[in-house]
Amino acid sequence: MRARDLRDMSDEELENALHDRRQELFNLRFQSATGALENSARLKLAKREIARILTVRVEREAKAGQI
Repeated sequence: MRARDLRDMSDEELENALHDRRQELFNLRFQSATGALENSARLKLAKREIARILTVRVEREAKAGQI
């Protein structure tokens, strides 16, 4: 998901996306530990998506604080 797409989401949608990505990362880590993970690059992508979501959230908080 691109940052541009994330900025178009509402706060509630953003929080839901963050929850979903964190759950996905948990499941991927579990699969990695058990040896069932087929695509290890997906771990990196999930972490980056979480970082993008958090970045957009911090941008919104900073913008709200300036007003």
